[in-house]
Amino acid sequence: MSDTVLLFSYGTLQDEAVQLANFGRRLAGQPDALVGYRQGWVEITDPLVLQQSGQTHHPIVSYSGVATDQVPGTVFEITAQELAAADGYEVADYQRVSAALASGAQAWVYVRAQ
Repeated sequence: MSDTVLLFSYGTLQDEAVQLANFGRRLAGQPDALVGYRQGWVEITDPLVLQQSGQTHHPIVSYSGVATDQVPGTVFEITAQELAAADGYEVADYQRVSAALASGAQAWVYVRAQ
């Protein structure tokens, strides 16, 4: 792929049905972990997101700043166009930020909106 970016997912973007609905393909990724964040839950009310994920509550992370706090997930290499599609999937409770992963990589991740 040319012009790719890294996207870290700890939630529904790892689900094949969500990937197919938003990217038109199944993503291949590698296990990794988000450093300095803690996971919680958020209720989802957006009908399209509910239909795609099949879940009323999605995981959401908040920055803790504690290096030993880690959230496991998967890092994907995607195109800028696919990143824009991911932006459209995520509800207003989330914002996209660049964050460090346990592997040392820097990736986009959706965290609790401030």
